[in-house]
Amino acid sequence: MFIPEVDNLRCFLAAARLLNFRSAARSVARSPAALGQRIRQLEDELGTKLFHRTTRAVVLTEAGLNLVPHARRALDAMTECARAVQGDVTTPIELVMGTRHEVGISWLVPMLEQIRTRHSKLTLHLYFGSGPDLVLRVRSLGIDCAVTSTRIIDTKLDAIRLHEERYVFVGQAALLRELPLRNLQDAKRHTLLDTTEDLPLFRYWRDAPGGMDSMEFREVLRVGTIAAIRLLALQGQGVAVLPEFFVARDLRAGDLVEICPEVTPLTDFLRLVFRADDPRRSLYTALASTMSSMQLQ
Repeated sequence: MFIPEVDNLRCFLAAARLLNFRSAARSVARSPAALGQRIRQLEDELGTKLFHRTTRAVVLTEAGLNLVPHARRALDAMTECARAVQGDVTTPIELVMGTRHEVGISWLVPMLEQIRTRHSKLTLHLYFGSGPDLVLRVRSLGIDCAVTSTRIIDTKLDAIRLHEERYVFVGQAALLRELPLRNLQDAKRHTLLDTTEDLPLFRYWRDAPGGMDSMEFREVLRVGTIAAIRLLALQGQGVAVLPEFFVARDLRAGDLVEICPEVTPLTDFLRLVFRADDPRRSLYTALASTMSSMQLQ
């Protein structure tokens, strides 16, 4: 029975994680040519292609994606064998967790010390990106896991709920005193702020009981991130639906006020997302338990 060489598996995992052969080569102290040779040798031994390579991108094949968790387990087992012989069975773990900018800064970064205390073997690295980018990177092994409220419908991904995420329709207090927003006609005098053209934030209010499905705005401004939307709303540049935890201080200070408070927007959940075939599910479950105990802020 064929058993892959350890170094071939190590080079393969580096390339699968980084999806860049030059960067992967540096991470395992090999030249790009040597790394490429190792991966070609592994492909020849397995009888299948593990990567699709073009001049612009490196992408795992389906066989490559299937190999990743098994290669990880094999290397982990080899490392444990060496540590057991040396009398050390405590293996450090490193994870790269993706998150939206505002969730990372206000919630995850303050939580890092607590995570280090409760999970002493774990070193957690953060990556910041948008919801779709985070999900894509988890699927393609660019990152290990992600915190996002993006709905997960991909069967290759799994998720654990962390916190309910409530939303609120808000605008600058001074803007709404000058231009009240109470009905369909009022909306035509306002700019709606959202992240992308399919209005993922406004939908939480529009699709709620009592929300105005036919509301039309003077214009819609797409600015990509929730943090940017909040800043523009505080400047009176438009109105927006935002996570309640993210604007709670602004509401208490009176800088932002709620629009149409009789409508309760739909809610969603922040989730810890990871690949369904990732063998570290027990680690994600323990990590999710710690994160769920920390209040959103």
